Amino acid sequence: MRSLLRLFAVIVPMALAMPVLAEERWQTLPEPAPMPKPEQSGYAPVNGIDMYYQVFGKGEPVLLIHGGLGHGDVWSSQVADLSKDHMVIVGDSRGHGRSTRNAEPFGYDLMASDYLALLDYLKIDRTALVGWSDGGIIGLDIAMSHPERLTRLFAQAANVTTDGVDPGVLTDKTFGAYIERSGRDYARLSKTPGEYDAFVAQISHMWESQPSWTKEQLGSITVPTAIVAGDHDEAIKREHTDYMASAIPGARLVILPNASHFAMLQDPEGYDKAVRDFIDAK
Repeated sequence: MRSLLRLFAVIVPMALAMPVLAEERWQTLPEPAPMPKPEQSGYAPVNGIDMYYQVFGKGEPVLLIHGGLGHGDVWSSQVADLSKDHMVIVGDSRGHGRSTRNAEPFGYDLMASDYLALLDYLKIDRTALVGWSDGGIIGLDIAMSHPERLTRLFAQAANVTTDGVDPGVLTDKTFGAYIERSGRDYARLSKTPGEYDAFVAQISHMWESQPSWTKEQLGSITVPTAIVAGDHDEAIKREHTDYMASAIPGARLVILPNASHFAMLQDPEGYDKAVRDFIDAK
């Protein structure tokens, strides 16, 4: 992810100016539907920041963690489905969406600690976790450091070393559109709407060197885990996804058809089914 945003500052305007051709589903970036009305929402004081969260429904808990530069509202379709019979917890990661940040350097250990503190604040001992991209990495971090807090982990579009990122993402039109949308959403949602560049610079330092987990560390995971990817993921190399699934004991490899890094938006029904098939399995 090194220099990702600087490159996209040039690439995105060029890509958006190109003629629009018929797109496959995996090339699209649908807008998320409006979020359902939460039963509880607010800001949790965690690790020196104010972390925005929403809680929906009742039942066995499931925590949804979004990807880098995004926010929790990307999960609207999953919330609508899962909250029928689960308690669904959605947060905005530090510095993302409506959550604040401080001067502490970003790191996956720190962000995992934020979400554990949110669960403590909500008095939730154990939960299933569905994580996308950075959210999946945070989920893997929790699975290694605090397995007692998770019942199952559904990690989509995650990587465990920086060389798992496909350099072709830097010129991908769909990913470029996501970067542009993220900037607009930040200006709309953040308490510091004029600090997007500073936020991106801060989190980019993390992406340059993290994650960097060994095969032995992955082999220590005992939480039932699904390693998930769209069959056209723009950002994560397929061989890296296969490696992760092979390195984590008993992990299930799930490949979502005709979908990319943004599978939850492109195929919400298929995504919801894949999630339920795993987290609700007896």
